Amino acid sequence: METKRGYKVIAEFSIHPLGKGTSVSRYVKTAVRELRRAKGIRLMVTPMATVIEADGVPQILKAVEAAHEALFKEGATRVDFMLRIDDRRDKKRRMEDKIAAVSESRIS
Repeated sequence: METKRGYKVIAEFSIHPLGKGTSVSRYVKTAVRELRRAKGIRLMVTPMATVIEADGVPQILKAVEAAHEALFKEGATRVDFMLRIDDRRDKKRRMEDKIAAVSESRIS
């Protein structure tokens, strides 16, 4: 089910193959590439996680599932991921709005 027009679902996603050493950037790149292929998804890659924006939870879950499976195709034998979803339906907003709400310029 999609939210009403303009009401975006925002999620934080972080994925890690286990047992693949200390540098996992190859796998993270694979996951991000898969997320970028998803329809109706906007991304913001950060140093510790990727923020995902979509019209509804199903879009986010589908994109995350594709990223998860891509790591196994890349050779991972165990994958751990974290997904946190903010589904707010009383206010229209985007990723950038959440950042602006807590930015230094707004702090008294």
